[in-house]
Amino acid sequence: MSDFIKVRGAKEHNLKNVSIDIPKNKLVVLTGLSGSGKSSFAFDTLYAEGQRRYVESLSSYARQFLGIMKKPDVESVEGLSPAISIDQKTTSSNPRSTVGTITEIYDYLRLLFARVGHPHCPKCGVEIAQQSVDQIYDHVLKLCAPKLNDPVIKKQGLRLYVLAPVIRGRKGEYSKLLDSLKQKGYQRVRIDNFVFELDENIQLIKTNKHSIDVIIDRLIITKDDVEDDKNIRTRLIESLETALKLADGLALVSFIGDEGFDFPVKPKIFEDHLFSERFACPKCNLTLPELEPRLFSFNTPYGACPNCNGLGELKKIDLDLVLNPKLTIAEGGILPFNRMLETGTGYFFNLMSQVAEAHHFSLKTPIKNMKKEDLDLILYGTENETYKVEGGHGNIYNSTFEGVINNLERRYKETKSDFMRGEIERFMRKEVCEVCHGARLKDEALAVVIDQKNIFEVSSLSTSNLYNWIETLRSPVLSAKEIIIASSILKELKARLGFLLSVGLNYLTLSRSAGTLAGGESQRIRLASQIGSGLSGVLYVLDEPSIGLHQRDNHRLIDTLKHLRELGNTVVVVEHDMETMQEADFMVDFGLLAGDAGGEIVAFGTQQDIINNKRSLTGKYLSGQKKIYIAPSRDDID
Repeated sequence: MSDFIKVRGAKEHNLKNVSIDIPKNKLVVLTGLSGSGKSSFAFDTLYAEGQRRYVESLSSYARQFLGIMKKPDVESVEGLSPAISIDQKTTSSNPRSTVGTITEIYDYLRLLFARVGHPHCPKCGVEIAQQSVDQIYDHVLKLCAPKLNDPVIKKQGLRLYVLAPVIRGRKGEYSKLLDSLKQKGYQRVRIDNFVFELDENIQLIKTNKHSIDVIIDRLIITKDDVEDDKNIRTRLIESLETALKLADGLALVSFIGDEGFDFPVKPKIFEDHLFSERFACPKCNLTLPELEPRLFSFNTPYGACPNCNGLGELKKIDLDLVLNPKLTIAEGGILPFNRMLETGTGYFFNLMSQVAEAHHFSLKTPIKNMKKEDLDLILYGTENETYKVEGGHGNIYNSTFEGVINNLERRYKETKSDFMRGEIERFMRKEVCEVCHGARLKDEALAVVIDQKNIFEVSSLSTSNLYNWIETLRSPVLSAKEIIIASSILKELKARLGFLLSVGLNYLTLSRSAGTLAGGESQRIRLASQIGSGLSGVLYVLDEPSIGLHQRDNHRLIDTLKHLRELGNTVVVVEHDMETMQEADFMVDFGLLAGDAGGEIVAFGTQQDIINNKRSLTGKYLSGQKKIYIAPSRDDID
């Protein structure tokens, strides 16, 4: 097996028939002027050929998803390993991606809070304890009492199901589960809010998420049952116990409408109340969902804030962007509609004119001089008032006026056109969600704490402070049992945070959006992730990872690159940093100049080989013959 990557006749972009042997399992630095051909050699030749060969080694089925990669302009490359590129491109523009999700550290935090978190009531803040069957029974009767005051329900009785939620929002067809339930003697299930007999041929779409609730019992509760529960107590408690046992500590009580229990009637509306043997507030009668990792995920409906859908912010219409106060409405002062308003014709203008006439104000008054109540009618509508409006071909329509702001918000939500959405976004600004205040999660998730901190507060700590906080998670903060449960999770968290600290990212927070990261930051995050993967025998190609890094942290980055090398990898770095060059095992200097005057290898070898080469401009700077002089500061001049 060759100890070198042998490149022959590389002509990609401005490279001039470059041939060189690069030693494997070494830290290799490619340097030279910007535009001299470093990146063309590193990314467009070495990495591109490594990726192409890897893809070609896969099955034809896999290749159809990865696509066919173009062969770089090179005669031959021998001894090439599978290649991974870590460049300066932003890691993700997805608003849901954060530093925590990219590095998978947030996944371990979710697991930590699900296993040893202490749930509290989101309303009163009292720590929630386990709920007994008797307490669940009492809670059900309390829910029944006010409903039985309704004359119709009082006469007919209150109908309810006791259900066992065995599957909650998971993909699968569950044919074996349904057969097993049938064999156990259960007769009916509720699947995605539709009731089925288990004797039916039930076929579920495997790729869709489903919720399956086993119907344990169907009851009709009367006023007398609530006042004197002797008749109903035994039966309801037995049904609840069966549901809790079947669904691993969960039970559903569902109130239904007047359709009754006859099948195949499928009630349209279920009023569900979830109960758990584990977590319920005795003061507020509030039951929390089961503590599991997805409850703490803002990328699923089980954990995401319902107001902002887990984004932490909302795009809202900004009046300063919508209105030009110097103009009148008739002159186009409402900017999203200025074209149709300036013509003084059309359905929308006619409707707005009718609103102005009905409320005795003019569209020819400058917006800044209009009364607030008149402008509010134009912006937010007139509710259910109707106006006779002339449309096309002289037709007259009775129409309501929803208002400019409501119109834009409705169209933004309903449109499927990216162009239209982009046009409306020109008049919107991002605002922090007023419900979760940027935390992205439901109140139930934020009410679970460890050491008086919820998961958002923890992910808002800098990586260095988060590492120190994890170090404190021992007795008496955690109990002996919790320490045993959390030990393996904490070990993985410390390791991954250590990788981030090793590349100088001690100031980042896990909650920071990936789209706000600089190129150097996102590159070092990916570098830290690669260290955690522990791969060996790989060719890593990096593009100036020291960019944006403070000089005092440079040694930590270099130690990381050396660690990758020690794992048995070849690390090729395009770099201008002198300290990185001095630590390199092998250097390649491109030049002499940039563009058409570049594309050649001027010198290669050890640092001393580069210095000894009289053609190498880099060697002159490394030896001290040439220096970059720093302009004196104002303090020095004074």
